[in-house]
Amino acid sequence: MSAPDTRPPSPSRSRVFSADVWWIQWLVRPVVWLVGLGVAGALAMTMVVGIGLAVIYPNLPPLNGLMDYRPKMPLRVYSADATLIGEFGEEKRNFQPIAQMPKVMKESVLAIEDARFYRHGGVDYIGVLRAGLANFGESRSQGASTITMQVARNFYLSTEKTFSRKIYEILLALKIEGLLSKDQILELYMNQIYLGQRAYGFAAACETYFGKPLKDVTLAEAAMLAGLPKAPSAYNPLRNPKRAVVRQQYILQRMLENGFITQEQYEEARDEELHYHVKVPIAPEAEYVAEAARSLMYEQYGADAYTRGLKVYTTVKMNEQIAATRALRKGLLDYDRRQPWRGPEAFIDLPSDPKHIDVRVAEALEDHPDSDDIKAAVVLSAEPKRVVALLQTGESIDIQGDSLKFVAQALSEKAQPKQQIRRGAVVRVVQTKDRWQITQLPTVEGALVSLDTHTGAVKSMAGGFDFDRNKFNHVTQAWRQPGSSFKPFIYSAALEKGFTPSTMVNDGPLFFDSGVTGSQPWEPKNYDGKFEGPMTLRRGLAKSKNMISIRVLRSIGAQYGQEWVTRFGFESAKHPAYLTMALGAGSVTPMQMADAFAVFANGGYRVNPMLVTRVTDSRDRVLAQNKAAVLDESMRAIDARNAFLMSSLLQEVTRSGTAAKAQAQLGRPDLYGKTGTTNDSMDAWFAGYTVRTVAVVWIGYDQPRKLGDRETGGGLALPVWIDYMRTSLKGTPVEEPAVPEGVVNIGGEWYYEEYTPGTGVRELSGEDPHAPAPANEDEKRSIMDLFGTGGSTAGGAHTPP
Repeated sequence: MSAPDTRPPSPSRSRVFSADVWWIQWLVRPVVWLVGLGVAGALAMTMVVGIGLAVIYPNLPPLNGLMDYRPKMPLRVYSADATLIGEFGEEKRNFQPIAQMPKVMKESVLAIEDARFYRHGGVDYIGVLRAGLANFGESRSQGASTITMQVARNFYLSTEKTFSRKIYEILLALKIEGLLSKDQILELYMNQIYLGQRAYGFAAACETYFGKPLKDVTLAEAAMLAGLPKAPSAYNPLRNPKRAVVRQQYILQRMLENGFITQEQYEEARDEELHYHVKVPIAPEAEYVAEAARSLMYEQYGADAYTRGLKVYTTVKMNEQIAATRALRKGLLDYDRRQPWRGPEAFIDLPSDPKHIDVRVAEALEDHPDSDDIKAAVVLSAEPKRVVALLQTGESIDIQGDSLKFVAQALSEKAQPKQQIRRGAVVRVVQTKDRWQITQLPTVEGALVSLDTHTGAVKSMAGGFDFDRNKFNHVTQAWRQPGSSFKPFIYSAALEKGFTPSTMVNDGPLFFDSGVTGSQPWEPKNYDGKFEGPMTLRRGLAKSKNMISIRVLRSIGAQYGQEWVTRFGFESAKHPAYLTMALGAGSVTPMQMADAFAVFANGGYRVNPMLVTRVTDSRDRVLAQNKAAVLDESMRAIDARNAFLMSSLLQEVTRSGTAAKAQAQLGRPDLYGKTGTTNDSMDAWFAGYTVRTVAVVWIGYDQPRKLGDRETGGGLALPVWIDYMRTSLKGTPVEEPAVPEGVVNIGGEWYYEEYTPGTGVRELSGEDPHAPAPANEDEKRSIMDLFGTGGSTAGGAHTPP
């Protein structure tokens, strides 16, 4: 027998053997320990669930919210041509039935959130074990929540991470699985989950991030969206594109591993360059329309209007709405350019360190949002011939030369501190062609509304210069004096009293002494200060002669005039029966004026304005529908003959009168309307129409004050109307009203057949143009109401055309 080998092992052999043992121990022991821990955890979880099923399960909340799922979906407002013009509600959501959910979207979600979703019963015990192992073995943790558990948490539980909440989550998941099918659960999850940017559900998220409907999503895009549920803020591709791409690539790998996609599909999606949707404000030109529709829906449905997914379809056409908004903004800007520089909007302190300036400017300009193409900027340096400013985007702009003419005085060292442009000043800039110039936002306001004269459908509605600055809708909410634009309704009343377009009325002075007014004397004037003696009613309206309107109303009676104007929709209480009604001293809104002038346009019918045509729910089921009015005799406000003669008179205004620019610039004869400017030029109007469209423009200050001595309806409001009508009338043939029965033409003039030159009122006679005009007590009150109890000095008050 040989003796045992007592030699010590060689050094090299000993090191190899020791290393092998150490490696095996390092690998095997933790694995065995983790497997044991996972198994023990799974067994423990099973025991806890068993106890929970016996004790807690019977007391779980009912699942009515899931069985009758009604997601919070925003109110959406659309134009007549299906353009989205408004969205109201905290959550942006487009409910998508699971049958319409793209396969690639479902598989992307399952790959990353719950690959065994269709194989487990609500709690994935294998997933719990795998997550336990992964959490110990990897740097990033994995959760064990199934999609069903996430649905339970999203609908019923808080987000706190406690053991008790987890147990409730598991038990609710088991209950949900017993009541709903797998597809129903997945449908709830994919429509309810929050995905950042106020978007809930994958349909809304696809539109938010990629600007496309979910049905058009690509594999690469679906994988990007599927990465959002874990942490929408962390994986938002608009804010953290690099981090989002890393997670997207991981999801694509998971899809490949689970057999959802092929190697070829994986490589193609991995290399696809994504293009994100930078969302712009929804149809900013129609914000007043959207707000008006929202208000109507709130009146009808209350707070539920913001969560039911209502779709509201309006009557406005986007091409006309855009034209109306741009025409009004241009008109207000043109007026404001004739006003002096009012000074910077604000002043901010800029840090001395250039590195910190950009952030300070961006923060400060949050309070001065851009208004379309008019942007806010902070001045970095200012010299008499050069200004350098910084936009919120971080772009530096250099303004020199003629671009500084408007603010030349404000760049002087002697300028008033509040008006001076210096470092830190917040100013407005606009880019014209290839250069920037300093401007300012107008403080004057305005309104433009147009209607279909036969249906009352609102074709466009611009309620102000900028909805974000002033949400007050001047179309429907601004009660203002209509001035001379109200005169046609007085003339319409006179036609029923025997007046004709050829009736002669004296354009001579009227005088009310202190004994008549009870205060200071008042002597009304025409705008041009001239009196032209007797002229026809037609000429008097075309030239907007105040003396003629006053005399006509005196002749027919103020009480009769007040009653007559109610036929057009005006409220009698807002138009007291005084002579000043002839000068438009009452109160109207632009919408009222459009509705009233439509009566002349459509042959004498009163149609109510209509904004909303249809309301549907989130599944496009019709909840309400408004049909266009069909003109019939029950809607008649005035005789067709009256409407025809008034259109003839108002056509003269646009041909040779105060609105002659209308026909001259639009190049067509079928235009009718009336200018209007109130006392002291506080309100400027133009109300005009064709047979099919009526449009009204108003301009003035919210707190009434003078627009300027030379600012009139013809100079301010009419150009806006013309700009808008260029678009509205494009491609439409000339159409003039048909001659109704009972109207005759004699010597080129139109008459009622019973009120001809021989039988109607030929002239207002018996007046001495140089004698004081008599006035009754009502007339005294009317003068005092219009011009104040102190009256006005002789010759100091008039109503321009």
